[in-house]
Amino acid sequence: MAEDQSPPPAYAISERYGPRVHRSVRHGAILLVVATLQFLVAMAVTQWGYGPPNYSLTSNYISDLGAVHCATFGGSGSFAGHYACSPWHNVFNISIIVMGLLIILAVILIRTAFPVRSSRMVGLWLLAIAGLGSVGVGLSPEDVYLPGHEASAILAFVGGGLALIVLGFAMFRDTRWGGFRAYTVLSGLIAIIALILFMSKVDLGLGVGGMERLIVAPVLLWSLVAGTHLARLPTFAPRVFTKPTTE
Repeated sequence: MAEDQSPPPAYAISERYGPRVHRSVRHGAILLVVATLQFLVAMAVTQWGYGPPNYSLTSNYISDLGAVHCATFGGSGSFAGHYACSPWHNVFNISIIVMGLLIILAVILIRTAFPVRSSRMVGLWLLAIAGLGSVGVGLSPEDVYLPGHEASAILAFVGGGLALIVLGFAMFRDTRWGGFRAYTVLSGLIAIIALILFMSKVDLGLGVGGMERLIVAPVLLWSLVAGTHLARLPTFAPRVFTKPTTE
């Protein structure tokens, strides 16, 4: 008996082959990459335009790039006693705000790239909180409103590190992520451990600036790597079979 080759009914079926993603995921992945790249470029540009004394990657905080005024911080807080002067502070502050907004939008678009489970929801919420913290950092420079700046930085640091740890577990048993699971969890652990050391004033010889970069670097690198990975995956679109018209 010949196999029935007739198409299925007109109400359609959706087909997925292998590790594919919805089209919206690719858009979100591109936003994730753009968000990170534009911020890295903005940091480099702002450092280049930094006034005297020259900006130090080890002794200066990242936030010094967004300082609106040229002055030595007073008081007794963690920022006290160091000089900050960033003539191109607007470049940094606008860039980190843009990064935060793009991350929040990317979170919405890439959600279907993870299996439907509670870890996906928690991880993506944490990543969105990190984006919100980035927006807050740009809106409240360290020398304009320090309490708001520090609170926003904590949201960005904690949210980013924990998000990767949780999302790493959300990737389990999903062929779209493969070897990215362990890498994602490890990146989050490095960021959180670096944050704990930073808060404990342990700099491992890297200085405050170096330790702060050890907190954000794993998250930024993950955004580039994961975003590029998702953008390269084949997209999935429903394929509809309809009944042939009869005359």
